[in-house]
Amino acid sequence: MLEESTAKKLSPAAARRLRREMKTVRVMIGMYCHDCHGSRRGRLCADCQQLWEYARRRVAHCRFRDDKPTCAKCPIHCYRPDRRERIRQVMRHAGPRMIWRHPLLAIYHLLDGRRKPPASTTPTRS
Repeated sequence: MLEESTAKKLSPAAARRLRREMKTVRVMIGMYCHDCHGSRRGRLCADCQQLWEYARRRVAHCRFRDDKPTCAKCPIHCYRPDRRERIRQVMRHAGPRMIWRHPLLAIYHLLDGRRKPPASTTPTRS
């Protein structure tokens, strides 16, 4: 899920956290697609597959690297407005259901959401 070149540039803890974040996003999109578009579990419709690919690319190229907060707390919103609204719909639908279907991912997502965003909009280069 996390591109190999991106994972090499991160600390092991940050790479693990980003892989978990990407898994959480993939699970949430899958839940939304299954519940709202009638797709089979584990499969995504074409629209949701495009959203997943877009989200994966955005997170893989995040300029904050090790200091990356959850996207909701990020001072720079790299999603296009239409995609951002789409991911919000997915989160609004899947978020409350995560605690029942994927409790560990939900807890980690909540804990990651408590991370402080970077102090400035110009991250340090590593």
